[in-house]
Amino acid sequence: MEKKSSQFNLERFFQALGDNTRLRLLNLMGDQELCVCYFVEILGQPQPKISRHLAYLRRAGIVQARREGKWMHYRIVMPPNIGAAQLLRQTLAWLQEDRAMQADRARLSKACCSPAKFVALQGAPSPTPVERSFASEAR
Repeated sequence: MEKKSSQFNLERFFQALGDNTRLRLLNLMGDQELCVCYFVEILGQPQPKISRHLAYLRRAGIVQARREGKWMHYRIVMPPNIGAAQLLRQTLAWLQEDRAMQADRARLSKACCSPAKFVALQGAPSPTPVERSFASEAR
């Protein structure tokens, strides 16, 4: 059984950023909180796979989860390590320039504007902007 440590794990952080699915999840979150159902719909991946990747990001200290009824919402949080926080900000900025990541965000914006087109999203809560400044979260 793995011990929980309050100390930041740099190796886990880099491993979390070393997977394309996890990068796509981070890209979709950006400055908003998203329900898991949006990730499933936009990425076209099964919910258990998405949830495993989100759990990995949580263990790495990059995302936080919040439950609202049957819905799980995820948002990016800056790691407590200042160097890791800078790397995450730079990675998120780089993802915004990548064409495949832009295509994911375009699909998300269409799903958010007209969830009726996406049957699996009917009744899902809309993405919520996260009020924060990445600079203020780095220690």
